[in-house]
Amino acid sequence: MREPARLHDLANGVRVLFDPAPGYQSVAISVVAGRGARHEDATRNGWSHLLEHMVFKGAGGRGAAELVEVIEGEGGQINAATGYERTSFQARALPEAFDLTLGVLADLVLHPRLDADDLAREKRVVAQEIAEAVDTPDDQVFEQAQSVAFADQALGRPILGTEISLASADPAALEAWRAQLYAPDRLVVSVAGAVDEARVLRQAEALFSAAPGASAPAPEPAAFIGGAVAETRRLEQAHLVFLVPAPGLAAGQYWTHRVVAEALGGGMASRLFQEVRERLGLAYAIDAYAEAWADAGVLGIYAGCGAQDAGRVAEAVARELVGFARRLSPEALARAKTQLKSGLLMARESLASRAEQAATELLTLGAVQPPAAHIEAIDRVGPEDLDAFETTLRAPGACAVAILGPRKAAEAASRFQTALFG
Repeated sequence: MREPARLHDLANGVRVLFDPAPGYQSVAISVVAGRGARHEDATRNGWSHLLEHMVFKGAGGRGAAELVEVIEGEGGQINAATGYERTSFQARALPEAFDLTLGVLADLVLHPRLDADDLAREKRVVAQEIAEAVDTPDDQVFEQAQSVAFADQALGRPILGTEISLASADPAALEAWRAQLYAPDRLVVSVAGAVDEARVLRQAEALFSAAPGASAPAPEPAAFIGGAVAETRRLEQAHLVFLVPAPGLAAGQYWTHRVVAEALGGGMASRLFQEVRERLGLAYAIDAYAEAWADAGVLGIYAGCGAQDAGRVAEAVARELVGFARRLSPEALARAKTQLKSGLLMARESLASRAEQAATELLTLGAVQPPAAHIEAIDRVGPEDLDAFETTLRAPGACAVAILGPRKAAEAASRFQTALFG
């Protein structure tokens, strides 16, 4: 397997990653800032996401329509996303449009026009986005679980913010926030595909080397608090999310965490799917996932079921968590590892994934690893690692449960906690 993207440092701290990806006829670019919603205080909740919207209203002398027309006119695509610890601007392009495309991304990050009228309109748009999330139960329940798990912390606040927290944002305040959020010390320009390395470095130097900015303060350390929340709604189905604490990325257990989630609920052969859906017939949808930030993580389980079955689903989930390491067969462990490795290699076939993953690894782990290193790390996960990891998942009394649906489903929270901790 090929080596990872090659790293270059600009004098002001901006880092440039280049992955040549031979055989492709297009290029993917990700400009990623290693800051996001987690760096906000309560008064600025949602500002990072609002800023991501606002830069598309005008930047570098181009208006909102022209920014996308100039990219799409060359056959390209452009998008952006805000997370807790990263904000990412992504584009796909043909090689002949590389200079133009990188220039547009640089303008979005460094030279946006933050107009007061645009801001007023965009606040209304984001308010509709917030309302849409509330109206989508299988989205809202995840947000509720996160808010319980990390109560009164940035990791527990919604990335979208609230209408109240967004109201105080004005152009000057957003510009000051942009200078911190996209400061060069945490900015990565990641390029994969059919473009020459010298050209990438020349353009990155021209566009980003003079970027100023005052670094944002480091976020407060995260602490898994836990608890339960149940919201009654007249729905056909109950939506359940169970979270238990897991180590953050700094703990070096990332692949153990992923193996656990995959074995528990990563596919149709997983323990949760086979037990809760196939054997017991209690839920149509059930899966597990791993989420990790710098200093904290969670193992999450989602289930959609009838309200009358919510308690039994909760108990079944808890039973699978208790002692799962000793019950996991060698065949099931091998299957989970193979699924992770295949997913990793399949993602390498997407240029956008390659560019984004390289930037993410650099920002979160401090280095970009070759695919072979990830494969080896997955292969090294053994029963003893799973056994040690299970101990962290079942910290005394620590879990977060969110339930959204008919009133009868609310009992699932106490039944999960009792089954997990006795």
